[in-house]
Amino acid sequence: QVQVVESGGGLVHTGGSLRLSCAAAPKSIFTIDRGGWYRQAPGQERELVATVTSDGVTNYADSVKGRFTISRDNRKTTMYLQMNSLKPEDTAVYYCNAALIRPFDRALERWGQGTQVTVVG
Repeated sequence: QVQVVESGGGLVHTGGSLRLSCAAAPKSIFTIDRGGWYRQAPGQERELVATVTSDGVTNYADSVKGRFTISRDNRKTTMYLQMNSLKPEDTAVYYCNAALIRPFDRALERWGQGTQVTVVG
């Protein structure tokens, strides 16, 4: 089954850091061409957090600029969201969205299962 698998959420105190991962599956076949991270807090709509293009150009929501960094590993099989200086308002379920590619085939868009990030204090 072609999918992306998220990991890395958890509970952290204000000012702390977390790194979220979004891995293409199966890694032996697919790479992440482009993608992004989104989040949804209780009672709110899902919002864009950060994106990365095929060429590695990144874009961030104003609320996370300077604190969050989106990246991919060298093999482009995993996409990351490094979150520093976390605030209580960053509390949400975080979702990755990725365009998975393999040679001679069209891109497949997949959403991760979501991972909870809770910032306290």
